[in-house]
Amino acid sequence: MKTFAEQAIDYYVHLSEPARLPPGVGVMNPYRQPEVQTIVRQFFGTYFHDDRPRVFVLGINPGRFGAGVTGISFTTPQNLKRYCGIDNDLPPTPELSSRFIYRMIEALGGAKAFYGRFFLTSLFPLALVKDGKNYNFYDDRATTEALWPTITETVRRQLDFGSDRRVAVCLGRKNETYLKRLNDQQGFFDRIETLDHPRYILQYKSREADTYLEKYIRTLSDWL
Repeated sequence: MKTFAEQAIDYYVHLSEPARLPPGVGVMNPYRQPEVQTIVRQFFGTYFHDDRPRVFVLGINPGRFGAGVTGISFTTPQNLKRYCGIDNDLPPTPELSSRFIYRMIEALGGAKAFYGRFFLTSLFPLALVKDGKNYNFYDDRATTEALWPTITETVRRQLDFGSDRRVAVCLGRKNETYLKRLNDQQGFFDRIETLDHPRYILQYKSREADTYLEKYIRTLSDWL
């Protein structure tokens, strides 16, 4: 039986971008880059080299400054080095979501403890851009419908890595609409817990970030 790491590595290093997207919507695929493939192998080999099921924590799709660069969900090059111990030569990038997520990971005992129980991922696995800015798969109906088969297969395939299907943690209130739609169609999870998205928190509710962080910790602690 393959480990979580072996299955995840095989998935990511062979990940290809969708053939068709609406005009003006682009996709970033960092997994074609040898350095990112090395990072993926190091990261999963370090934190997922076992067959323990993880609780899935699902975002929307990666940002162009987080997983769009490193290939690791919600993780900038500098946080990959600082918190995960994985050195890299990628240029540092700004990413609000990564800043919040690693505060939470540290509060839950650090990367080893967190990734031993949780898997951070997204409904769509690649960063989307439009007019040079981050774009979400649900920002227009044509993009949502074009990517829906890929989203379905993405989650189905990743569940095979090793998933605790009793719950999924959804990041983002609007994202919840689509994860629930997917779950109604496919029955992937017994239930869904939703938390506000890290980018929303730091962009619009920064003064209340500690309160949101406490909610994250309470919610995820139930599954440690």
